Amino acid sequence: MMSLRQATQHLNSRSSCLRSSYAEISRFVRTRSHWTAFRAPAACSQTSIRNIGTVIRPDSKAKEALDSYRTTLHPEDWSALAKLNPAWETAKPGSEVAFSGYLQSRRDVNKKLSFAVLRNIEQNLAIQVVSNANDEGSVEAEAHNQLKMLREWTPVVVKGTLKERAAPLKQGPNATTPRGETPMMNTREIALTSITPLNEVPKDIIIKSEAVYGPEQRHLQLRTDWSARGRLITRSNAIHEARKFLHAREFVEIETPLLFKSTPEGAREFLVPTRNKGLAYALPQSPQQYKQILMASGFPKYYQFAKCFRDEDLRADRQPEFTQLDMEMSFADEETVMAEIEALISKVWQKISAAPKLVTPFARMTYHEAMSSYGSDKPDLRYSATIHEVTERLESDFVGKITSLQHPAVDAFKMSLSGDPATNRKFIAEFFDSPEGAPFLQNPDGQPATFCGDARQPMGGLGPLGHRFAMEAPAELSVDHGELLVMQARPHGPFTGGSTVLGNLRLALYKAAAAQGLIEPPHWKDFRFVWIIDFPLFSPTNDAEPGQGGTAGLASTHHPFTAPKTAADLDMLLTDPTKVIAAHYDIVVNGVELGGGSRRIHNAEVQEFIFREALKMKPERIEDFRHLLDVLRSGCPPHAGIALGWDRLMTLLTGCESVRDVIAFSKSGSGEDALVKSPNRATREQWETYHLRVAEEAAEEEA
Repeated sequence: MMSLRQATQHLNSRSSCLRSSYAEISRFVRTRSHWTAFRAPAACSQTSIRNIGTVIRPDSKAKEALDSYRTTLHPEDWSALAKLNPAWETAKPGSEVAFSGYLQSRRDVNKKLSFAVLRNIEQNLAIQVVSNANDEGSVEAEAHNQLKMLREWTPVVVKGTLKERAAPLKQGPNATTPRGETPMMNTREIALTSITPLNEVPKDIIIKSEAVYGPEQRHLQLRTDWSARGRLITRSNAIHEARKFLHAREFVEIETPLLFKSTPEGAREFLVPTRNKGLAYALPQSPQQYKQILMASGFPKYYQFAKCFRDEDLRADRQPEFTQLDMEMSFADEETVMAEIEALISKVWQKISAAPKLVTPFARMTYHEAMSSYGSDKPDLRYSATIHEVTERLESDFVGKITSLQHPAVDAFKMSLSGDPATNRKFIAEFFDSPEGAPFLQNPDGQPATFCGDARQPMGGLGPLGHRFAMEAPAELSVDHGELLVMQARPHGPFTGGSTVLGNLRLALYKAAAAQGLIEPPHWKDFRFVWIIDFPLFSPTNDAEPGQGGTAGLASTHHPFTAPKTAADLDMLLTDPTKVIAAHYDIVVNGVELGGGSRRIHNAEVQEFIFREALKMKPERIEDFRHLLDVLRSGCPPHAGIALGWDRLMTLLTGCESVRDVIAFSKSGSGEDALVKSPNRATREQWETYHLRVAEEAAEEEA
């Protein structure tokens, strides 16, 4: 066997390709095995290096690009250029200064005198540059000619002499800060002696702050639009504040894997195939199982800003990949977690938002109350109308006219609009003729019934409802002149799901009325936080959602790791699982679910009982959770946690309508990234690497 020194000498005599194989050398040093065990990588074969040493002769265009690029290879000290050299505030007039940034508007007074605006790299300071070319052949004249060839938004290094600034230059629309303000125009200016472009902006690219850019030009929007740029800065500041808060509370930030395994938690997953035939990873719907494992690992408080992935239908508040602030606490219950979240949100809100300070503790509302009074488990409390059941106050013949359901429940709510019945009738008619209103007319349980209070008509416009309704209707449904009454039938029975048809109609009518000026829209500083509690532990299976794949006709409302709320609920598991209340809590603001959490099942036997008996999952699917069951068996302490949708929270903080507005590179409504063109079609060779074939192509080949 060779000594290490002999082997090293022998290796040095080999080709550079062989020497570059760090992994092989490392293995040799570790094992002291004979060097002949090495094999030169295929990429370093003789054929692949046949052209080494060949002179490359670029064409004129390539040569020009290389020469231009050469000037940027050895820049000056970037940190000094970015902060101004010397320090801008302390430099004396007459000092030589250098500054990097983006060239903005230029005004040519004559052929030899120009004024330009330079933005610093943070784009919060505007600096006037004066270019004077009176002396032919001087460095100033050369810099002047260079300046006039450059287009707006060219990145440059400017050098010159510092001078006291003359009258302020009128600022254009480009000069704005992250909050939409005009950047500070410095009281000094630079007499130009040199300007070095660091790249070019070709004529076929138009960069203007007032331009409207499509998603394929997102980079230009972020460069020029301070409202878009500022939202990302706000997001960064909010994350920083949250981290400071959590570290002060002794939470430990721990990253969990993105390559997970497929387990039936409730949402559709993205699978990642591997080169091992038939084996695939799954991207995590959330770090739920890992954070429970961390609780069993002895970490009392965990958090992370976690990337999560769900292959689900997209809406304004959904993306296939999203960020959530994930938290878990051992030896804790629902109240502990809710108190921590209230303190966290209040702290971030106070630091980032211009809205008034939040009042804690937040209100609490049960799932049943939210569904019955607002028709949604995400109630928007800014709208005053509440829903009331009026079935027993209506004549049966009227109920038969609005629904074909047997033994339905009929709900109603009242809206105050313009005060003019004719205007309100026109509004209702136009709404139901619009794309927003049409789906409500197609409801299989019956169309909504609407009535407009009119003192000139019998019973104030409510004649079809009969005298019984007029005498027995709740005071909240007493309709005055010009007010609107809306009714809708639904199947009688316990509430399930996230909303009712009438609840959705309530929100849609309020938004349409606000858009037409019939009511005042909610104030942007009005934030109504509420905790929704006491959800059912299980819900009927839904064809639109995969659930946990059990055969009981039930799926976990939250996820299958949520604990029953009380000992009585635990007993109810044995008699009627549909009536079991969950230790589950959602935080909602202005109709948006910011996050949800629960106390978890920390006992392995109980967890397996839920899988096997309550959900009736197949044994092989239960085995998908064997790792978690084994962890719980090891003496896992009681624990609870929550996940806050960080994209949704940032949408509220910045006053946006969609989470796409607070994500740097978001997906479209169809799940596409138009900038990089993803997802893209994989080639047959790529599929074959993972032992896969496209079904349509395989069928064509077999045919």
